[in-house]
Amino acid sequence: MKKYALLLFAFIISISASGQYRPWTSSEQPLQEINTLKKQIVKPSFRQKDYLITDFGAIGDGKTKNTEAFKKAIEKCNAEGGGRVVVPKGIFLTGAIYLKSNVNLHVSEGATILFSQDSNDYPIVFTRWEGMECMNYSSLIYAYEEENIAVTGKGTLDGNSDNDHWWFWCGAKKYGWNESRPGRQNPARAKLHEYMAQKKDPRERIFGDGYYLRPNFVQPYKSKNFYMADVLVKNSPMWNLNPVLCENVLIERVKVISHGPNNDGFDPEACKNVWIKDSYFDTGDDCIAIKSGRDEDGRGIGKPAENHIIENCEMKDGHGGVVIGSEIAGGAKNIYAIGNVMDSKNLDRALRIKTSSSRGGIIENVFFYNTKVGAYKEAAVRFNMHYEKPGNFIPTIRNIWVENLTVEKGGKYAILSDAYESSPVTDFTMINAKINNVEIPYKVDFLKNVTLKSVTVNGQPLTDLKK
Repeated sequence: MKKYALLLFAFIISISASGQYRPWTSSEQPLQEINTLKKQIVKPSFRQKDYLITDFGAIGDGKTKNTEAFKKAIEKCNAEGGGRVVVPKGIFLTGAIYLKSNVNLHVSEGATILFSQDSNDYPIVFTRWEGMECMNYSSLIYAYEEENIAVTGKGTLDGNSDNDHWWFWCGAKKYGWNESRPGRQNPARAKLHEYMAQKKDPRERIFGDGYYLRPNFVQPYKSKNFYMADVLVKNSPMWNLNPVLCENVLIERVKVISHGPNNDGFDPEACKNVWIKDSYFDTGDDCIAIKSGRDEDGRGIGKPAENHIIENCEMKDGHGGVVIGSEIAGGAKNIYAIGNVMDSKNLDRALRIKTSSSRGGIIENVFFYNTKVGAYKEAAVRFNMHYEKPGNFIPTIRNIWVENLTVEKGGKYAILSDAYESSPVTDFTMINAKINNVEIPYKVDFLKNVTLKSVTVNGQPLTDLKK
């Protein structure tokens, strides 16, 4: 009996292990997974009670600083069981806003929350900067370990950044930096990398004034049930929408227009169950870039980006349409991009997976479906395992499915891949793709188990990707 039990246990373990990775054999599988996932991602509900910020002393003249009024309204709303903190018509200047549980920050049509250009208005909080944990300036809208929070309404969130405020800290002349200006992020960025490599306690990695690490715009951190709808987001210091280690994130009908340095549109980081739909991106960097932490911090926490739906979004301008990486050391799985449209003279790639052997991690189950692309520069599909300096953590990319892709004006390549001989991109499928006006059909190395069906490049069938 004991021997039988041991054999049964071993059999169960072997079945479980074999079930960890099974590539799709048809698009019906990921489409069904999407339908199941949509039922799990639900919009938070809020008590039917409004708290008007003008009742707490806010003045919408674009000059009076209303940080304390926002704080009082949000804290009272939270203390009384939640509801909406309403921003009426007007321009309301403020420093950092800290969202609390059960609070919906509602920005009415005709209202603008104008964020201060004074770095002193953004206190030091626990955050991530480029995928590394540290103590740095609060994001403009921040939450930490909160639940049921939202930013809604047809108003505007204006980060108030330009070449004279925040942007020049990146150290690029294009964004206003010159030798006479003290602000430049490079030394602090190098110091943060050093702290991470040393595995220094993140709460002892203290930055802020004098270090020039720009804050992100909207960053709920370790929070559950985050909802964002209808607002216009513009002029961010750095990344625009950056939920970190969150679960159940729903974003719809949001417009992001921001052309500063590192102005990614939507960067969910190590989040689970994320759905962004019907949104618009006109950005200075990647439109959507899915992340899970950089190097030691990403691997140490070990939380992948998991179960993401990107649906019916328009990428008007940006470097990459749907991107996974490069801060992806925690891995990524079950990423579904469906029904998206991309067309930009600055678009480099439609689907891009970028990582390196300093990251590691497994990227698997990526579904890129029903995509229309006007133009791009480099490649429609781009795999890159050599994005940054090499290390000892060879990444894995597997089960990538591209179906129903049309490109009017391609760039240099249709498909471009750089991988490792010891870790080839595995199980890559492309079905029903028409990619026109490219210079070179493909340039690849180290791909394994490639399936191409009804794929044409410049009107000619593409049936294999021989090196």
